[in-house]
Amino acid sequence: MFANYHTHTFRCHHAKGEDREYVEHAIAGGFKVLGFSDHCPWVYPYAYVSDSRMEPRELEGYFRSLTDLKKEYERDITIYIGFEAEYNPELLEAQDRLLAGYPVDYMILGQHSVGAEPYSPYTGIPSDSEAELAAYVDSVIEGMETGRYVYLAHPDLFNFTGSRDVYDREFTRLCKYLKDHAHPVEINLLGVREGRNYTSERFLGIARELGCSAIIGCDAHTPSALSDPAPIERCRTLAEKFGLPIVEKLQGLE
Repeated sequence: MFANYHTHTFRCHHAKGEDREYVEHAIAGGFKVLGFSDHCPWVYPYAYVSDSRMEPRELEGYFRSLTDLKKEYERDITIYIGFEAEYNPELLEAQDRLLAGYPVDYMILGQHSVGAEPYSPYTGIPSDSEAELAAYVDSVIEGMETGRYVYLAHPDLFNFTGSRDVYDREFTRLCKYLKDHAHPVEINLLGVREGRNYTSERFLGIARELGCSAIIGCDAHTPSALSDPAPIERCRTLAEKFGLPIVEKLQGLE
């Protein structure tokens, strides 16, 4: 792989390893571009601390560490500093105020819940609700329409277990939007490696019918995810199987 834009850090409470280790494993894996996109903090209007994303107080250390590494390794790899975030319209203004003044290079959309934590369930929990799937697709499209996000992480994260016809209808609607707006579908290395519901071959079949392109996102929660070639090759094989041209590098970040 030339580039990976989906990389986490220990600050999200479910990833392991030091920032430097991710950079060194990426270099060892042959990457030329590494984008960090840890789970973005939110400013909640109620007393709640998430156990799956960094806290606002950790922002300073996140940017200081990655900015230092960016300079130290500039001859070996290009580093971008960004976030993976949900689209929660009611919390965006407070998030923008929180991030103001920090050099955020990009954001990717990862819709882990349709509403804000902790009142909205994780979209990876099995559900046969047609209404919930439709709400997921609606919220993703609405979020991408804002222009805040460079691409959509694990687009088939919603673990729909109901009617195959409903699955096909809603994910066709999503893939058509992504195709029409030149956004690639992510083949999620973490999901492929661990056999999760994403990235599914059924979803990739829909993407093929719509003529989508693909991007491989390592979704790295350990440094070794960036230096182990086997799962990367599995992702490439999936892209080839479904005839999805791979986007190697996102435009507009230079």
